[in-house]
Amino acid sequence: MTELTSSNPGTGAEVGRFPVADPPILPPVIEAGRAAQQWWAELGFAQRRRRLLRFRALLAERMTEAADLVSAETGKPTAEAVVEVAAAIGDLDWSARHARRVLAPRRVRRVLPVAEGAAHLAYLPYGVVGVIGPWNYPVLTPVASLASALAAGNAVVFKPSELTPAVGQWLADRFAEVVPEAPVLQVIHGDGEVGAALCRSGVDKLSFTGSTATGRRVLEACAETLTPVVLEAGGKDAMIVDSDADLAAAADACVWGGLTNAGQTCAGIERVYVAAEIYDDFLDRVVAQASGLTVGTGPGADLGPITLPRQLPVIREQIADALARGAQAVLGGLDAVAPPYVHPTILVDVPAEADVAQEETFGPVLVVTPVPTMAEAVRLANQSRYGLGAAVFGRRRALAIAGQLRTGMVSVNDVLSFAGMSSLPWGGVGASGFGRVRGDDGLREFARPKSVVVRQAPSLVPSRTFRRTDRDVARLVALYRRWFGRPMR
Repeated sequence: MTELTSSNPGTGAEVGRFPVADPPILPPVIEAGRAAQQWWAELGFAQRRRRLLRFRALLAERMTEAADLVSAETGKPTAEAVVEVAAAIGDLDWSARHARRVLAPRRVRRVLPVAEGAAHLAYLPYGVVGVIGPWNYPVLTPVASLASALAAGNAVVFKPSELTPAVGQWLADRFAEVVPEAPVLQVIHGDGEVGAALCRSGVDKLSFTGSTATGRRVLEACAETLTPVVLEAGGKDAMIVDSDADLAAAADACVWGGLTNAGQTCAGIERVYVAAEIYDDFLDRVVAQASGLTVGTGPGADLGPITLPRQLPVIREQIADALARGAQAVLGGLDAVAPPYVHPTILVDVPAEADVAQEETFGPVLVVTPVPTMAEAVRLANQSRYGLGAAVFGRRRALAIAGQLRTGMVSVNDVLSFAGMSSLPWGGVGASGFGRVRGDDGLREFARPKSVVVRQAPSLVPSRTFRRTDRDVARLVALYRRWFGRPMR
């Protein structure tokens, strides 16, 4: 059996080896998941809640162990990994506690045309859900899907990124400690070929997080079996800074929001549009803060390596393209790309058509642009084909600006705050994907609604029968004119 070797991208040290799943083994995996799912669903909300909260407690107890493993496989500083694990624990807690409220069967208000029927709505688990996770946040991102899917009563087959298999296996092993009775959460390892096989395996729904290009291939594979998909793809998130913003807070947030995890954040800030009258002051603050960050693998490093080696030339080419078009690097530049690291780079005077202003960079590179009006800032922010998240800093107009942005999420006077808000749905629009995880919408994403109407009395007007008479039809017309023919007041 082929093995997958995981190593630290900064040091090259081996983290672990894992068997690659051969696609023929997937049917037995799915069947085992179906049997486990029946048991898991029959437990009911209360028992699932109890087990998921035990899983949450176990992750909290072993938080530093998880963070160390994330740091080893991705190269990100341990402190950043701790923040990631903490947010994942919050997602587990919220989904476990709120699944019954959101998904429990309920009576629904009846409507006049079918006044004789009592309406019932139930949310049923899909069955076996496939989850394909990313490498940049190997705990937080998949747990958002796992928490919703499991709380809704599904079993899960989880394929972590081939760059972070140790983290994925660790999560599955910890879940098995608190749910040893059945393989409710199974993990398989491999590259894109295994991911494609999972898409075609007969899972009842699939949740994918990754690049937009890979997302298209996932959709094509799932389309063969009409498997529904939750898709979170790339981002090119913008930050808007109004003239009345708190500049110190905005600059601090910009540096962290753009450079955390070495810029390898789907909802990280990559473009910044700043009111012209405060542009110079803001830029000076950002450059001063970013230039003080340390890069490396040691305990004091702020930025780790670029985890995906093939991203390094992409980052370099985007910087080179911008400079060739007349942009200036006020910090970093081409020399900042020093594999396996990229040092903080801030570009100004970047033409709107440059690749670095249009395409996802996924590195510690910020494009900062002055704008004459907030209307122009909104126009430029919305010019992107992506639409995941955004940030707005300001006082009087911040909420109004946030409402005009074509994104799934916005932070006001903060960055990435929606990443820690387990009660709100996470997801984007456009090339950033569709569907949601987290919050009420995330729970419902992993459950299919089923409508039931129970007749409780004779119909006021017999309409759903061939035995209706001309008089019945006339009464129907009269009643609808009375009920619905009056203009709204």
